Parts: sequence; C-alpha cells; structure tokens
Amino acid sequence: MVRGEIAPKKVYEDDRILAFHDVNPQAPVHFLVIPKAHIPTANDVTPESAGVMGYLLSVIPKLAADLGIAEGGYRLVVNCNRDAQQTVFHIHVHVLGGRPFRWPPG
Repeated sequence: MVRGEIAPKKVYEDDRILAFHDVNPQAPVHFLVIPKAHIPTANDVTPESAGVMGYLLSVIPKLAADLGIAEGGYRLVVNCNRDAQQTVFHIHVHVLGGRPFRWPPG
C-alpha cells in the first residue's frame, strides 16, 4: 500500500504515514495507521524509528475526531508477531470505534 501497488480507501496520508480503512472492519469505524518507513513489528522499533511512531500516534486523535469517534472513545491495537495475530509484517495501529468495547479484549 505504501508503494501504491494496492489502492486502500484512504483516511489520511502525508510524507511519513498512511491511514486507511480496514478491509475487514471489526467496528463501525476501523482504520489502520502505518508508517511509510518499513518497520516489521513492534519488536523492531528502534530509537531511530521512534520519532515516526510518536508522530503516527499524534495524528490519530485528529483522525478519530474527523471520523466522529474521539468523544465517545476508541481503541488502539498493535499486534506483534504470529501469536498475537499479526498477519501483515509492517507495523500498523488499528483504530477502532463507534461502539462500546469489552475488557479484556482477548
């Protein structure tokens, strides 16, 4: 998606990150936010890549507000490796909202 080979339904894009709707949504609002720099998993975040991850997290509240889920609340999910159900090995943050969630997520 970052290379433009797959056309996602974009929520937001700039020179550092891309946000797009999930193809298999698990909530009324479900989008992913990814860095354009390739970072396979959360285990691969380094001090050098931490800046883009912080920036990515700083953009999410605006996107959540734009999509109408900021006030009611939303959940952020980052899966790391196979046991956590990471299936695409390019780090991404799931942003889910538009309904109440339960705990534990599980």
